[in-house]
Amino acid sequence: MPDKRNEQTILGFGDEPAPEELEGSVDSVVFTNDEGSFSVFRLRPAGGNSRVSVTAPCAAPLVGQQVRLAGTWVNHPRFGQQFKARSLRVEAPSSAKGIERFLASGAVEGIGPAMAARIVKKFGTDALRIIEEQPHQLQEVAGIGRKTAEKIAASYRAQTELREIMVWLEGHGISGTFAARIFKAYSSFSLDVLQHHPYQLAREIEGIGFQTADAIAASLGVAGDDTERVAAGIDYALQQIATNGHCCIPEGPLAEKAAKLLGVPAARVRDVIQAQLAAKRLAVEYEGADMLIYPSQLYRAECAVAEKLLDLQKNAHAVAGADRGAALVAKWERKTGLSLAPAQRDAVASVLEHGVFVLTGGPGTGKTTVVRAMLDLLEEKGLSILLGAPTGRAAKRLAEATGRKAVTVHRMLEAQGIRGTVQFLRSEDEPLETDAVILDEVSMMDIMLMAHFLAAVPMGCRVVFVGDVDQLPAVGPGAVLKDILRSKAVPSVRLTEVFRQQGESSIVMNAHAINAGREPVAVRDVGAEFQFWELPDAATTAEKIVSLCANFLPQKGFSPLSDVQVLAPMHRQECGVDNLNRLLQEALNPKSQAKPEYVGASHTFRLGDKVMQTKNNYTKQVFNGDIGFITALDASGLSVRFGEGLVVGYERGELGELQLAYAMSVHKSQGSEYPVIVLPLVAGHRIMLQRNLLYTAVTRAREKVILLGSRAALRTAVENDRTKRRYTLLAERLARRK
Repeated sequence: MPDKRNEQTILGFGDEPAPEELEGSVDSVVFTNDEGSFSVFRLRPAGGNSRVSVTAPCAAPLVGQQVRLAGTWVNHPRFGQQFKARSLRVEAPSSAKGIERFLASGAVEGIGPAMAARIVKKFGTDALRIIEEQPHQLQEVAGIGRKTAEKIAASYRAQTELREIMVWLEGHGISGTFAARIFKAYSSFSLDVLQHHPYQLAREIEGIGFQTADAIAASLGVAGDDTERVAAGIDYALQQIATNGHCCIPEGPLAEKAAKLLGVPAARVRDVIQAQLAAKRLAVEYEGADMLIYPSQLYRAECAVAEKLLDLQKNAHAVAGADRGAALVAKWERKTGLSLAPAQRDAVASVLEHGVFVLTGGPGTGKTTVVRAMLDLLEEKGLSILLGAPTGRAAKRLAEATGRKAVTVHRMLEAQGIRGTVQFLRSEDEPLETDAVILDEVSMMDIMLMAHFLAAVPMGCRVVFVGDVDQLPAVGPGAVLKDILRSKAVPSVRLTEVFRQQGESSIVMNAHAINAGREPVAVRDVGAEFQFWELPDAATTAEKIVSLCANFLPQKGFSPLSDVQVLAPMHRQECGVDNLNRLLQEALNPKSQAKPEYVGASHTFRLGDKVMQTKNNYTKQVFNGDIGFITALDASGLSVRFGEGLVVGYERGELGELQLAYAMSVHKSQGSEYPVIVLPLVAGHRIMLQRNLLYTAVTRAREKVILLGSRAALRTAVENDRTKRRYTLLAERLARRK
């Protein structure tokens, strides 16, 4: 067996020449994240006794290893001088002292400081070779038996294999920072997967997409039209299609998209599609003359949602018949002193009769009043009820409106993050313990979340969906609420009569005007409830937004952090989310000597910044769209306070889950309400300007709406009701089977 003890591992980060080099042995590891993308360690420089703090964008080397670093010296405001490594060269310790420190560090399971000293005293500089090649000889050391020797050898082999993976990746032009994740997933089979099944990485390793896997395959000489490559490209194209909201797509557009991505003829892609369908790795549905291709998981989810909705509807036992329901509603009106409109009465009575019911309507139409009445009557009949919504902010609003506890759908289903994936403890095997569930803001739920939710609903349970179907659809695949209503397979009531503030709210009235295709009535007055500021260009519009948030609105008593939310139709350009966040951060939370900050590749975070969680993190129990404020920040990471009492820590390698939230996209604002909404409408965002986006933005405001920009852009948004079609067959499945 070749001696790998002095084999070097090279990790490279970036192409810029290193201005300085540093060499020494690793003294201790301060921090390394689970993904292996960031670490902090202490280095003993060669020829000296001092210690140096080093940060590196990779997993930490092992204590006792010799490392050669390239990077720059930086001064951290709290931790002082540090060496920021851009590249790292590692080798196993070779001196007896270095080997002892390495073994004593705890890196090798089964060895502590005393045991390390005895091993090195017995074998000297041959200690690592003995552990790797002749572990049975370890039994010659006092305190080591056969099982302990085997444990030590296995643990050391794991470290060796990790180094081998790093070397292999770097040798094939791929960053070694992926090594820890690959080894965690495949252990001793890692090199086999890399060498023979590179596209498996794209499906199973977070952070490794098709392009990285494709680069590995190319380095191995995999042909461009190789079946495995084309199949992986089809999967990647379907992922992109799902990201755009579709559950499926006709074969022709899929073949064209994948062919362009792969650089192969569309005919070759069609051949592989047929082979994947025959092997049941893809699913297909025929609708008229169209053959629609699904990723398997979306096909299963769509079928399951349709089947469960109809089963719940068919197997429900009426709490009260139509006549009795109407009498109960009338009794509730007398008791509460409230008078419901005819459509509201129908909705309340329907929930007593049907197993599944949908309530939809715009702002001010009395959905909350109907939900309160439903709760009262269902509880009066002895039913236990759960209340939920897709986001934490929407759940909080529902709780405030009803005076009852409400939770996110994820919390209701007891979502858990296990080995990088989400698992729901509540499922068909462990269903929810309730007689009825009322979900609000259902327009935000995609097909996958709806499938998980319905799987956990026990048969006989009543389900009430509440939402505004005219808002933007879910970010994820599907248009669940719209499809359920379009199918006409589930009883529903649409509320249209406006009640809020006796119909006098200009926000509510303008929201309904926009929804009907009419321009809102707005004035150029900071004191008005609904404003429009016509400005000459995007740069002036961005400046005005900053001025409003930093000066005018605070003078009117609105906090720019908690009361005001800037929204934008898209992320790019001068009036996009990214640039507005930079401008607003500088105006509302400027850089100062006394304020620590983290400067990353795409974001700068400062103490006190308003930030948003951008992905579901089931371990931390924070979810996509949650808003918080940075309460602590240092070299190792930061802490964010979400709502009341929840403080969450983020390591440096996890900061990609956060973004500034002084401004956010209209999509991210769904399910929330704010006292003041500020929205730019400029020509550069024309591709995103449509009626349901403007309507969604306006309906987020309770007290004041401020639109700024071009009158032509406002007119475009109002007139464009051609919402992008989503390929989904949920409505057709429901209609066929009802």
